[in-house]
Amino acid sequence: MTYKAAIAGIPYGGGKAVIMGNPAVEKTSALMHAMGEFVESLQGRFITSFDSGTSLEDVRTMSERTRFTAGALAGAGNASESTAYGVFQCLKVAVRYRLGRSDLQGLHIAIQGVGNVGSRLAHLLRDSGAVLSISDTDAEKAAGVAATTGAHIVDSDTIHRIEADVYSPCALGGVLSARTIGELRAKVVVGGANNQLAQKEDDQRLLEAGIVYCPDYLANAGGIIDVHYQRCNGSQEAVRKHIEALPETFVEVMERSRALGTGTGAVADRIAEERFGTAQARACVR
Repeated sequence: MTYKAAIAGIPYGGGKAVIMGNPAVEKTSALMHAMGEFVESLQGRFITSFDSGTSLEDVRTMSERTRFTAGALAGAGNASESTAYGVFQCLKVAVRYRLGRSDLQGLHIAIQGVGNVGSRLAHLLRDSGAVLSISDTDAEKAAGVAATTGAHIVDSDTIHRIEADVYSPCALGGVLSARTIGELRAKVVVGGANNQLAQKEDDQRLLEAGIVYCPDYLANAGGIIDVHYQRCNGSQEAVRKHIEALPETFVEVMERSRALGTGTGAVADRIAEERFGTAQARACVR
């Protein structure tokens, strides 16, 4: 999260809060209130929002006990939409860079996970003329997205192996490993999931396999950008412009990667480290 904030030019450090439990059966208003009270005890040193297993409604419940939330403010946008938009922007520039295509018309894109981010990404890609294959461990969710996008449903354990131009991991992490990289047929990997690499060495494996990989914390930085502007009452136009600058950083990452023969993940880390301490200079544009 610290690297994500830095590479996106956002003036925060980073951290994740986790409530251990099954959100389908253990989530209650009392639990969300307890989380809110804990966040409030930190007096602004930590700002919480939603992620896997939680929703905007959960954040609103937390906000009944704390001032330090993002995503529950009046008139706020949905950060998942901004995350998906950032993935979409980075995907387009990766396709141009690796496949020499200026559009997505007819390209086959495989999306693993169609939750908050993956479903929104699927609709953006459908509207751009892409052909979609999707997977999700929730069969009903996958069916719903397929019905509105015309996507073909694939098993979650095999979607990375199908013949596709782009593989987009949008579920949980650790999906890019020595084994799965060897099975990939796509030449581009851009997705919204966090921590996509199973091991650090998998970054170099992707490079050596000729696969253009957008480091996950760059591809999915749209959400934290949205959260930042919510906190400072910035406009949605400002959010959009900031997100649309992410591909510029990705191009820099790809060019440095090619020049150095180093994986894009390692290059992104260096760029983020170069930006540590400088993001505070970026004002919140309204």
